[in-house]
Amino acid sequence: MSAAQPGEARPMTSLGELLFVYEPEAACRARLAAQGFSDRHALEISSYLAQSTDIQPELGDFAAACAARGIVFTPVELDNAVAAIATRDPARTLVWTISDGIAYYRGSAGPALARLAGMRTVGSDDSLFALCQDKFRSGAVLRALGVPTPGCGLARNGAWIVEPPPSPQGWFVKPNRLGSKIGIWPDSRAATRDHALALSRRIFEAYRDDAVVQPYVPGRNVRASYLAVDRDAGPDALAAVFVDSGADFQTMADSLALYGETGDAAKASGAYAEPVLEQVGDTQLEAERRIRAIAARLVEGLGLRDVFSMDFRVEPDDTVHLIEFEVCPGLPCFDFRDYLRRRWTMSLAEAIAATAADRLGPAD
Repeated sequence: MSAAQPGEARPMTSLGELLFVYEPEAACRARLAAQGFSDRHALEISSYLAQSTDIQPELGDFAAACAARGIVFTPVELDNAVAAIATRDPARTLVWTISDGIAYYRGSAGPALARLAGMRTVGSDDSLFALCQDKFRSGAVLRALGVPTPGCGLARNGAWIVEPPPSPQGWFVKPNRLGSKIGIWPDSRAATRDHALALSRRIFEAYRDDAVVQPYVPGRNVRASYLAVDRDAGPDALAAVFVDSGADFQTMADSLALYGETGDAAKASGAYAEPVLEQVGDTQLEAERRIRAIAARLVEGLGLRDVFSMDFRVEPDDTVHLIEFEVCPGLPCFDFRDYLRRRWTMSLAEAIAATAADRLGPAD
């Protein structure tokens, strides 16, 4: 079964329709070029939307899996979302937006439009689609909730807006409104405040963004993933894995080689290599318990629901640092697929269809 297109007549179904809203890399890149960004930096920034590219070959599988459950699956580019939502029946339509963001990205408009139209959504409140893309503000909220997350300074083009906390191990510097890996260079761990300010100048020149300056925290990188295939799924649906790529942190170059259009080129050339995943609970049960407790706190305090991910640093003594959270995890990414196989014994297509059927069906 092919996916219906916005405005086309749709067959009668027992449950309704899933509008699957995404922002393409190419559309973002065209906007950035019109704003005067260089081709290279526009490519880097737009690569954060790589899952919209990676998911394209599977849209037919998603449609078939949804059809088997009595659902029409309709992929909708973000620029077409206004028209698509305006023609649907709110009582029979579910909106799942897979691109978050503000500034460079506009995914937060998707759930906001659905709310305006009175439609049900998969995912957190639309305000969180913007908050999680502003690292300085989201960090302040996380600390107010008592979550263990690094303190934070903010620099703009070589000048402090907010000075960072002291840190004997140096600081980690990254753009404020992009993904944690976008624009990260091999020297993004700064040993001195002057180096941190120099990095903020490079970030401002390349991306026109402020720089978040956090105390460097040691440990291994952990990704925690969550999808409530069943609406009543609780904290036990969360899974956390060590993500080992052989480096202390993932650079922009590393990210480009894994995802989206540039990832496709890396696969074609043989340069693609997925990091190794290891279940945190296999070696550090207390760290896993703490990660689950943090997730439960954010579900309660922020209203995270349905689908999200979190990035942590975990030390050998089980000290846990939350680095950031995302309300639109990379669904087609290797780590999320691994999560679906382990926790739900489902493929990505099966999980999307099952989640949609659960939300479109009657509540128990």
